[in-house]
Amino acid sequence: MRFISETSSDGVCEQLFVLNDIPGVVWTPEGAAGTRPLIVMGHGGGQHKKAPGILDRARRSVTECGFAVMAVDVPGHGDRPLDEKYNRIATENQARVEAGEDLAPLIAGFQALVARQTGPEWQAALDAVQQLDHVGDGPVGYWGVSLGCGLGVPFVAAEPRVRAAVLGLGGALASGEDAARITVPVEFLVQWDDERVPRDQCLALFDAFASTEKTLHANPGKHGDLPAFEQDSTLRFFSRHLA
Repeated sequence: MRFISETSSDGVCEQLFVLNDIPGVVWTPEGAAGTRPLIVMGHGGGQHKKAPGILDRARRSVTECGFAVMAVDVPGHGDRPLDEKYNRIATENQARVEAGEDLAPLIAGFQALVARQTGPEWQAALDAVQQLDHVGDGPVGYWGVSLGCGLGVPFVAAEPRVRAAVLGLGGALASGEDAARITVPVEFLVQWDDERVPRDQCLALFDAFASTEKTLHANPGKHGDLPAFEQDSTLRFFSRHLA
């Protein structure tokens, strides 16, 4: 793990790092020392580790809860080079949608493919970040919607350190089998008029979670219309299960 920059502002320390050519970032309280809960965040498709939504949630998690937050760029996003294989598949999928095919199964297949690479990458990054003295091996949570859900469900299912997860805007076609192996508390977000993931697929994914504590948050609007006030619920959820 190699740090390439460190900056602080408004009580938040931001450290950019590279681990095995994977660019990532960790946010912690300025001057932090000792072990604390850590939230792993998965960004959406076409975004990156410091996308505005990720950055806002990370800063609130740090300043309001004292948590650490980690995010990495998924293949072909952010500071990672263009992945020819994934780019070719995405281009082919777009052509198939324009020819009349259903979008949801194509998204699901693509996410399942990428998840086989990102799962081990995220586990390695988690290993490295928890070695930091100001993070430590405290409880871990996961937050991710859309692509962050499609990649996050297999990650949470495979990673025993994750104790609670906020997921959403994803369907059972991509990760229903993995969801059946998740038993930690889950808060699941659905946009009722989602044009990318059919509502029945979102509800089927929620139903697939084996968690005895799981909560469904459904809001009107399309895929990108997730209400800002859901951030407040996310902070309460993680504070309840990790702090």
